[in-house]
Amino acid sequence: MTPLSSTTLPEIAGRVPVPSYDRSALRTGIVHFGVGGFHRAHQAMYLDRLMSEGGAHEWAVTGVGVLPGDRRMQEALAKQDHLYTLVVKSPDGSLEPRVIGSIRDYLFAPDDPERVIECMADPGVRIVSLTITEGGYNFHAVTGEFVVDNPDVVHDVAEPAASRTAFGLVTEALVRRRARGIPPFTVMSCDNIQGNGDVARRCFTSFAALRDPELAAWVGAEVCFPNSMVDRITPVTTEDDRAEVRERFGIDDAWPVVCEPFTQWVLEDRFGAGRPPYEDAGVQLVSDVEPYELMKLRLLNASHQAIAYFGYLAGYRLVHDAAQDQLFARFLLSYMDVEATPTLEPVPGIDLDGYKLELVERFSNAGVRDTLARLCAESSDRIPKWLLPVVRLNLASGGEVHRSAAVVASWARYAEGVDEQGEPIEVVDPLRDVLVPAARQQGADPLSFLRNRDVFGDLVDDERFTTAYLWALDSLHTKGARATLEALAADSAG
Repeated sequence: MTPLSSTTLPEIAGRVPVPSYDRSALRTGIVHFGVGGFHRAHQAMYLDRLMSEGGAHEWAVTGVGVLPGDRRMQEALAKQDHLYTLVVKSPDGSLEPRVIGSIRDYLFAPDDPERVIECMADPGVRIVSLTITEGGYNFHAVTGEFVVDNPDVVHDVAEPAASRTAFGLVTEALVRRRARGIPPFTVMSCDNIQGNGDVARRCFTSFAALRDPELAAWVGAEVCFPNSMVDRITPVTTEDDRAEVRERFGIDDAWPVVCEPFTQWVLEDRFGAGRPPYEDAGVQLVSDVEPYELMKLRLLNASHQAIAYFGYLAGYRLVHDAAQDQLFARFLLSYMDVEATPTLEPVPGIDLDGYKLELVERFSNAGVRDTLARLCAESSDRIPKWLLPVVRLNLASGGEVHRSAAVVASWARYAEGVDEQGEPIEVVDPLRDVLVPAARQQGADPLSFLRNRDVFGDLVDDERFTTAYLWALDSLHTKGARATLEALAADSAG
């Protein structure tokens, strides 16, 4: 067994592809907040491709963690010189491993926020990128307004040099660059939010305005915030994944990453201080990302939610098992065809019918072993951003909402915290303490879950939506998830 590190790469190279470039010559050009599995399977992988072709050596990544749980990643990567194994799992069971070397360093901000700020203030850093999750942008799910009374935000405004949030750390770095005559870096969001760059601009300028309105005007005018669409299914790393890397490839890796073969990155070509030649690694550089991101959010991401709760309640625990069930596959395609696709404009270069069929195939990839529990987590951040825009557009246009309403009802049923076999469900959600009690009141008040206006806005007041929602919720309670899907399929056929 070979521990993964810079010194052991020559030994590992006989078994697995490793970086062919001189990692000691890399220089940090990108600081990335939120170094999880997805960043390492996606953006860091694209950079590794470029570096392997002899370029982008000035664009290495220094990762930053701001949450308490990020310390584990910092410790794991530090022990192996920030190397990790990426394993691509194909539907036929074949594995494609590679050691990725594009991450140069990792800083845990709570230990030394000053070091993080000065790292970003360095003239060599020209991009600060983000995968901080949908909930990390600190905006209200319904109004879209930045939440100014968040205690960490209040702290960071008062003590910028000791900031706790990405907003505080990034803004203080921009302040220092401005004072030193260094051009601002680009802030590149890679999160699953519609108009993620626009959202990042709004949130960072809102934070800057709390410090100084003139600073906010400068950030809004001088800092570039490109929009992007990112896509690669990347499940949480398990102990089985670590064991497989040890047994199949002889590598002792504390935190490998597994993912599907498919990968896509559509990026608005708007950078203020330069960028890597991403197009040489397969990134689509475009002037308008919106058609691609809406396609992905409303088809892939919303379909993940469509299969998640129904699948879990029906007894499935892995995504591919549910997706291989023809009843679930038909429901996903029906949602995509009848409710999601009518809300989309044509997407340049994309055959939407083929894309939708490919999605079901991707969900069915047994090699990835993605869990329904992962898809069910953080729903109060996901449903309002991915599914509810489809609902509202169809309500406004007179389109169908039966399937979308059933998905929301399946979330409400899941949030009760007990599955159809009477087994407890661990509900993982930032609003758990509000949503679970509301879900458990549905016997007496079937609309109790939907009455949360911070999540659902005024949907509870729309009779067309609540009629479909109440039918689905009642069916879930009285007949179960599978029978509910069968009834929806029969209704569609009729």
